[in-house]
Amino acid sequence: MNQYIRYINSSTLTGLKKKLLTPVLLLFCHTVFAQAIDSIYFNLYTDSLKKGTYNYINIVGKLSNGKYRPLDSTQLIFSSSYGKFYGNSLWLPFDADIEKVDITVKNRKKPLQVLHQTIYIKKAADTVTLKTEDEIMDTPPKRARNKKH
Repeated sequence: MNQYIRYINSSTLTGLKKKLLTPVLLLFCHTVFAQAIDSIYFNLYTDSLKKGTYNYINIVGKLSNGKYRPLDSTQLIFSSSYGKFYGNSLWLPFDADIEKVDITVKNRKKPLQVLHQTIYIKKAADTVTLKTEDEIMDTPPKRARNKKH
């Protein structure tokens, strides 16, 4: 037994303390300095949803330190009256025959913190036609103008 005690000196104990104390301190700091979500808001990029595509629903959270940051489905629960959510994106089928979708967003850590929003579905068809490869290749490139000093 004495021979084992001889090999444990103060530097070995200091190293062992550091190895055990570091993860404990990191966990403590993470929980103490983690910012809680005080409130959540819709920050929509569009005024209507499109059929047959993923519609990104942007939710911003105000943190307890006053800063804002985007939130995702790891912090929020998304639900809607029509379509299916994949993360923050709502998929609406092409054959949707409704005019609006009711969206509900709930904070996972604070279930009483809930948002409701009604968003209408775009009715007009996209009439924009893109140029074909031949049309693009046949168009001469624009020349840069010479700037006069």
